[in-house]
Amino acid sequence: MLWDTHMHSHFSTDSQADTREMIAASRTAGVDGICFTDHLDVDYNSLSDDFLLDIPAYLEEMQAVQKEFSSEFPICIGIEAGLQPHLEKKLPELIKPYPFDFVIGSSHVVHGQDPYYPEYYIGKTEDGAYREYFESILENLAVFDFFDVYGHIDYVVRYGPNKNQFYTYEKFSDVIDEILRTLVEKGKGIELNTAGFKYGLGHPNPTEAILTRYRELGGEIITVGADAHKPEHAAYEFSKVPDILKTAGFQYYTVFQKRKPVFYKL
Repeated sequence: MLWDTHMHSHFSTDSQADTREMIAASRTAGVDGICFTDHLDVDYNSLSDDFLLDIPAYLEEMQAVQKEFSSEFPICIGIEAGLQPHLEKKLPELIKPYPFDFVIGSSHVVHGQDPYYPEYYIGKTEDGAYREYFESILENLAVFDFFDVYGHIDYVVRYGPNKNQFYTYEKFSDVIDEILRTLVEKGKGIELNTAGFKYGLGHPNPTEAILTRYRELGGEIITVGADAHKPEHAAYEFSKVPDILKTAGFQYYTVFQKRKPVFYKL
């Protein structure tokens, strides 16, 4: 089937999921393997330490379950790093010493605010808020190179006042195309994140149009993840994934192991 390579556990501030329960749910869902990618968002909020990750404790537990299930179910260990330009030096230095299989770079904070919260949209049009989000990705790409794929590129539309009711790739194609070109030039991938279906968007993050455009521009590295924070969301709507990827022009999907892409035929 597929690997689910974007998954959270109790090591993420926004999850209480037991590691073994996530593994059991993934096996029940029928995936071929998984990668845990718990959150590390340095400077997420100047008033708290939310979304910091105890990396040594995380690796200790993940390596234990990896060894426990090694003969029957493959488990990789990754991390989802929240990118902000002022962390240009700090983030790579935090992550480099550790033996991660996979690093997702994601935009969760835009100029000090998380679009998850309504405060981000105050004083902005919805289109203006979305454009600011996409432009912030370009700001990150100008200074970061240590990640493997960029996570849920249109994350912002999960939480906008009207979600994706008035949102299209075409409306923001100038800045999105620049994001995708930059990723291709850097040899970086993107992910098909099925949580968009969970949030009622009717589409993955990013949308099918963005996946297609990435492929048209020469992008080949595409990982698949449900962004699950609870066992019941492991491999969420994965039955839709092969058709979405094939329609977008992909013949393979990607799993990172020891920071190297491995390609699996769809």
